[in-house]
Amino acid sequence: MFKRRFEKVTEIPAPQHEVFAWHTRPGAFERLTPPWDNTKVLEFGGIRDGERVTLRVMAPWPRKWVAEHEDFIAGLQFKDRQVSGPFSEWVHTHRVEPTLDGNALRCVMRDSIELKPPFGPLGSLAYALFIRKQIKKMFDHRHATLVADMVDHQNFTRGRSLTVAITGASGMLGRALSAFLSTGGHQPRPVARRDGLTFDLDAIAGADVLVHLAGEPIAQRWSEDVRSRIHRSRVDRTRLLCEQLSRMPQEARPRVMLSGSAIGYYGNRGDSLLTEDSAAGEGFLADVGREWEAATQTATDIGIRVVNLRTGIVLHPRGGALKKMLPIFKMGLGGRLGRGDQYMSWITLDDHIRAMMHAIFDRKMSGPVNLVAPEPVTNREFTKTLGRVLRRPTVFPAPRFALRRAFGGMADEALLAGQRVEPMRLTGSGFTFRQPHLEQALRELLGRP
Repeated sequence: MFKRRFEKVTEIPAPQHEVFAWHTRPGAFERLTPPWDNTKVLEFGGIRDGERVTLRVMAPWPRKWVAEHEDFIAGLQFKDRQVSGPFSEWVHTHRVEPTLDGNALRCVMRDSIELKPPFGPLGSLAYALFIRKQIKKMFDHRHATLVADMVDHQNFTRGRSLTVAITGASGMLGRALSAFLSTGGHQPRPVARRDGLTFDLDAIAGADVLVHLAGEPIAQRWSEDVRSRIHRSRVDRTRLLCEQLSRMPQEARPRVMLSGSAIGYYGNRGDSLLTEDSAAGEGFLADVGREWEAATQTATDIGIRVVNLRTGIVLHPRGGALKKMLPIFKMGLGGRLGRGDQYMSWITLDDHIRAMMHAIFDRKMSGPVNLVAPEPVTNREFTKTLGRVLRRPTVFPAPRFALRRAFGGMADEALLAGQRVEPMRLTGSGFTFRQPHLEQALRELLGRP
């Protein structure tokens, strides 16, 4: 059977050596993997000759894909050749080339693939019908991400490299932040817990920034024990962490602390437009949010610039609320929650990470900051939009009584309550969103143009 060839070429607004270095760093594969792709990195040895990467892919069933790197030329190219996997043959050449006009501030990314589909004529037919389209969609995403990331790193960091200590580094936000930081030349440093509440200060000492993301998940049925764990993991743990920081030598303390919070701080406020200046609401989540932010006061008192990240619903198909919704909606069984008039203030995972980077580098930013997109929608609007993107009906609402029976108090405060939140301080400080519109965001996240 004949080999097939695919090539994607894009001019990148960054110097050749910086773009090549981006590819050599931990987190590059995670940044390049499309959000709709269920590929998982099992082992990554590097991109130099003889080093291997092992992936778990859906092709179309779960299987391992092992590739070995070869023909490494520093600053210019590397190749990966399939050792075992879904294709009969696969060779992918990554080249970062100078522009034709010799512009040192720009370069050309060239991805070239030679492959032979499996299963003979049947594989060739599959390639013509859909495999090539999937490869094109994947590389369109990869190149768009590379362009956007290189621009962001130039705008955010301006050549500065930071060490960033992260609690909750194994969670969805922590993993994504670590990948973005490392590809930009920064040093993410995970912070482990020593016991139930305190953290390993050795991992924090000397860091420029501390990002505190650890906390018990909200999306579960709320028993009294779960409520206690939610409160303890946020309020008590944050207060003890800040007390630990106060006992560190001043020269070892981070200069900046981003501390998790949530828009649950505002309580259930109907269609009132809420900004960072709005008062706290009522209820368990509002009480936790208020105490959670107050627990960082000790860090502020010792001169650390603290930003409280009032996070909305973070959208990504491999985690959080959207991951839980997708199986039901893909079966055509999705629908609004209750009446559907409660507001959902959302933000994509990429924009959340970018907003954190903005908060790290904007020295004027402190206190509460709403991490939400500029266009909140009602649950009814969200449901219709997700159904439209997936091309599925959304005619099966989840009644209030069923949600309360399944989730207890969490249903009333998280599923049936809403906050219409505006990112006033983000946009007022010059931050721009990659994905400000819900339908655009869902189509990009789910690969449904």
